[in-house]
This record gives sequence, structure tokens and C-alpha cells, in this order.
Amino acid sequence: MRIKRLLPLVFLLMQGCATPGLRGTGDLGVVVERATGKVQVVETTGRSVLGEVAGLGDLSHATVVFSRDERYAYVFGRDGGLTKVDVLSRRIVKRVVQSGNSIGGAISTDGKLVAAANYMPGGVKFFNSDTLEQVAEIPAIGKDGKGSKVVGLVDAPGDRFVFTLYDAGEIWLADMKDPTHPVVSKFTGIGKEPYDALITPNSRYYVAGLFGENGLALLDLWHPEKGVKRILGDYGKGEQRLPVYKMPHLEGWGFYDHYAFVPGVGHHEVVVIDTNTWTQAAAIPVAGQPVFVVGQPGSHRIWVNFAFPDNGAVQVIDAATRQVIKTLQPGLGVLFLEFTPRGENVWVSARDSGKLVVYDTADFKKLTELPSDKPSGIFFTPRAHKIGW
Repeated sequence: MRIKRLLPLVFLLMQGCATPGLRGTGDLGVVVERATGKVQVVETTGRSVLGEVAGLGDLSHATVVFSRDERYAYVFGRDGGLTKVDVLSRRIVKRVVQSGNSIGGAISTDGKLVAAANYMPGGVKFFNSDTLEQVAEIPAIGKDGKGSKVVGLVDAPGDRFVFTLYDAGEIWLADMKDPTHPVVSKFTGIGKEPYDALITPNSRYYVAGLFGENGLALLDLWHPEKGVKRILGDYGKGEQRLPVYKMPHLEGWGFYDHYAFVPGVGHHEVVVIDTNTWTQAAAIPVAGQPVFVVGQPGSHRIWVNFAFPDNGAVQVIDAATRQVIKTLQPGLGVLFLEFTPRGENVWVSARDSGKLVVYDTADFKKLTELPSDKPSGIFFTPRAHKIGW
């Protein structure tokens, strides 16, 4: 009888011992170590590195999306590799090499499809997010009958995907509700060499930057039947052009009120766009050619990093006054900025200094530095719940 009374107590003690091994995914993230084919798994509550996952191939231009439950990271490598990583157990679940050269990816609204954008052979491939089995492919053959590299791939509401054909100068909108029968709307003649794109926070507009000429191409996803509109004819490299050492990343736009803050192509400035009229409202001088222009969550601050040779700096803009209020020097070769979900901290990757630097966004105090081998992209799991990320 005495043994029977002790059994429930032993069971409870065993449960207590097991509990510390459990954790959620909401404060996790991955950092791309581009030179080694690894990602670090980090946590933002204690600002620490939990471990790493190796064997992910060429990560020289890698991007990441997350499953709906935030547990799995889908890593898109430049070598065409698509790798499903379990961020809790820090292991590879499945890896496929789906093309010769890939430039990014996206995940569907329902979380069932993972899409990869390809340079070679071009087109977009779609995979079952559980098994990474290919379920569909959309070849990128432009109106001219030639194949094209695909860039600017984002997810849109309703299990749709939007992307551009770099060589053909087209925007395609793919409805993937039934992956066995994709419905593709094609918009041609949008401009020369669309190089990157974004979807606005309200998921209404898809905006593609043009490298081959000045201006932007805008598609209203609420009314795609109206076609693509050209906006900001003066936006771009301009007459007094500077060498473009690294293409701006349009998915990093910052928004404040009804204004968008975007990187100036070939200029040392951040361009302010009135999104009510889609016209330029101002230009803010900054320290170099911007790469990412990112809005701080819950704030009117906009953070900017730069291309070579000014890529050791990060500047902070007050969106209300349109003035630079702070310049930071995190390290050499700053490539990426990622905010914690509520914006209290920002993580910065300094590739050439081999470290991650974390700042308090309230007072710009450096909180910690973490070693990292040639870090580039930083991706936190709450991205799983953002459209177009």
C-alpha cells in the first residue's frame, strides 16, 4: 500500500524534471552564416545562440520563411537547395535541390505550399510543405517566347503568389488554391529589368523596382483587372548616377502614416513616397546608398543600412521629422536588420566583423554581441504570420 501511495508522487516529480526541456517557438529565429552553409538558431528573450544546423549548401543569397506553427524554417539557397529545418530540435528534416540557381521563396496563406523562385532554369516551383514533394511548376516564358529569371516572389492573400520576370519585364499573379491547376494572370510591358518587389502592409499593392529604367511598377491586388500602373518616373539611378554596388531590397520598406520610405537607387538618399498619390514627397540625405530601409514596429523610426563602401554604418530616421537622429557603427559589412516582434530590440549582422550586434531601440544602447561566421540574413519566427515576408 505504501508503494501505491508513492507512485503518484514519483510521476509528478518525473513530470517536473521533464518540463524544463519544453519551450515554445515564438522567440526563436535563424541567422544565415553565408560562408559555411550553416544557420544559427537564436532566441531573443535571453539574446543567445542555442545551436547551429549545417549542411544547407550555398547560402550566399539565402532567404527563409516559416511554417504556420513557427517550428520549421524553409531555407532557400543560391544553389537551388530548399531545406526544411526543425528549429526546435535543430536538425534538417528534408532537403531537395530543386534548381541550378535560386533567389528566394515564399509560403502560402494556408501554409501548405512552399514556392521557390529560380534564376536557372527560371520559373517557380511549388512544394508540399510537409514532405517537400513538388506539386506544381510555372515555367517563366515571357511574351517574347524566351525564358526568364524570376525575382520578387511574395505570397498574397488567398493562396496567391506574385512575382516578376526579370528578363521579360512582366508581373505574374498565380492563384494556387488548386495546385494541380494554377491560374496565372500575366501583366506584360511593365518596364525593363524588374529586380525586386514588395507587397504593402495592407496587402493591397505589389510594387516592383526597375533597374533597366527609372520608375516603379504597381499592381493593385484588390483590382488586378486594372493592370499595372507606372509610378515615380523619376525614381531610380537618375542622371547623376553612382555605381550601384548592391541592389536595394524593396521588401525592407518602412511605412509611417500614409508615407513609404524607400532606398534611393544609385543615390545617397531615402525617398519618401505619398502612398495616397504614389508620388515622391521628399528625399532624405543619408550616409550611403541604402540597401534595407526598415520600419521599427510600434514606432515612427526608420532604420537604414548601406552598400559598400559605407556598409559599416546604420542610421536611424525619425519619420515624423524626416531627419537622421542617430548613426551607429555595429561593425564591418552590415548586411541585415531584424526587429523583435514588438520592436524593443534590433539585431544587426556585421558580416566582415563576424558578429551579431543587438541594440535597445529606445536608447540605442548596445545590449550584446554574439559571434557568428559571416552572418547575413536574420529571420525571426513571427515572420510566419506576416504576408509577403
